[in-house]
Amino acid sequence: MSEENLYNQVAIDKLKGLVDEIEIGMLATYPANSKYIHSVPMSHQEVDEQGNIWFLFSSESETFQHIEHDSNTSLLYSDADNYSFLSINGTAEINKDRTRIEKYWNKMVEGWFDRGIDDPRVRVLKIIPNEAHYWETKSNKLVTLFKVASRAITGKDIDTGEQGDLNL
Repeated sequence: MSEENLYNQVAIDKLKGLVDEIEIGMLATYPANSKYIHSVPMSHQEVDEQGNIWFLFSSESETFQHIEHDSNTSLLYSDADNYSFLSINGTAEINKDRTRIEKYWNKMVEGWFDRGIDDPRVRVLKIIPNEAHYWETKSNKLVTLFKVASRAITGKDIDTGEQGDLNL
């Protein structure tokens, strides 16, 4: 697997492309009285021009409580069918920005809030990436497995994809 570290707008474009393609990631937060992370699946609403990732979530969730204590977060995206993976470590910010709530509100989000868009528990979560790393193949799973097997048998360097840091 070749290494290609990306910078600035190219890195933001790669992050946005992978997050939009995979859509649901595991958001990890850090509970106050535990040595283990707490992870939940989250569907993002937007990746903005700076690479920040936006969500709507509840002020009554464990995730909210953890972020109130420690704003460090990790997001993990995995698309096993296409062998695309993304790991993001960042900082969380929480607010009640009505404009963003209205912008991101949809039927899926509505299912989590029985009092609708005016539910007082609705919060906006912004993840600001501090570091990110991606792994991506240039072909489907079967071709990738064939390339890996060929490399093992022949010892020849066969391009199985790329990985690298995203420097936003």
